[in-house]
Amino acid sequence: MRSPNRLEASPGIALAPGREECGAFPRTAGAAPRLCLPLVLLLLALTPRADSSWWYIGALGARVICDNIPGLVNKQRQLCQRYPDIMQSVGEGAKEWIRECQHQFRHHRWNCSTLDRDHTVFGRVMLRSSREAAFVYAISSAGVVYAITRACSQGDLKACSCDPLKRGRSKDERGEFDWGGCSDNINYGIRFAKAFVDAKEKKVKDARALMNLHNNRCGRMAVKRFLKLECKCHGVSGSCTLRTCWLAMSDFRKTGDYLRKKYNGAIQVTMNQDGTGFTVANKNFRKPTKTDLVYFENSPDYCVMDKSAGSLGTAGRVCNKMSRGTDGCEVMCCGRGYDTTRVTRITKCECKFHWCCAVRCKECEDTVDVHTCKAPKRAEWLDQT
Repeated sequence: MRSPNRLEASPGIALAPGREECGAFPRTAGAAPRLCLPLVLLLLALTPRADSSWWYIGALGARVICDNIPGLVNKQRQLCQRYPDIMQSVGEGAKEWIRECQHQFRHHRWNCSTLDRDHTVFGRVMLRSSREAAFVYAISSAGVVYAITRACSQGDLKACSCDPLKRGRSKDERGEFDWGGCSDNINYGIRFAKAFVDAKEKKVKDARALMNLHNNRCGRMAVKRFLKLECKCHGVSGSCTLRTCWLAMSDFRKTGDYLRKKYNGAIQVTMNQDGTGFTVANKNFRKPTKTDLVYFENSPDYCVMDKSAGSLGTAGRVCNKMSRGTDGCEVMCCGRGYDTTRVTRITKCECKFHWCCAVRCKECEDTVDVHTCKAPKRAEWLDQT
């Protein structure tokens, strides 16, 4: 569902005096039931569907053609046409943040799976306003900031370069230094990401759009949070009497780790009465801040394949027999049990360095047990599809 908390009232059907409500038509014996056309149109309008997303740019690679990208709103298409080189960076960034998402959830029932040749990328799982959706929107927004900022510093883009404001002298806890080198232009990356990523949400005035905008901002700010000052010392014997410094982004893994912790502490909310913000769903929890991920709906358990929820289930997933965590067979397999297969792996071993410039290794056979989750009983699976 788009969200249970919509700003607009659901469109009603006004009845003229003397008219009967839909579904209350008198019928003669044997007559087929008649459907009310306005009601049918209303049901179609409210039927949830997985919209195409700009996330699909990552699957296009070097073939980014703005008119062929499904799901872009007008402003996104205009930015795409005006800045084709930035769109290449956005596409590369999409691959990177999806890989990071899959790394962060590799040991969980929901493992950030993508669907091949699907314009929605993640399928129907993003229709639910869950904490998984909150994480994906945050890390996708962060990925755009990171990719554009990096491309600016590398000189790959016409519209930006190094941060022009990092000039002259400044100081930190170690003393004064001169700005030099190439500081990452994080502010440009944030501005473009906000204009491009938020454009679709700003066209829709509902609660889910507000949730997405909030989580998008969390992602953008997460990248900026891990800017670091790097310096080079100048002076006699490296005495560091003079320093030249610049600002650089940290590895994207730090942003992923940070947002993963925010996912763990995400706060369930509802819309406030005036539709401008959130209130906590459980009054025993604290109010969300600008750095907290927020969500509306509880997540499915992702145990079995459920087409309506976009769950792929965990049948066939590898689990760790010895772990009691989320990657353990008891949790991962949802109590269904697991199959064990003995496999032989060939690995490099006893590697030695030979002068000059060669490393020679032996090939060793290693026999290990691989545990995979059992499929649910057919009756149970049918209930979810």
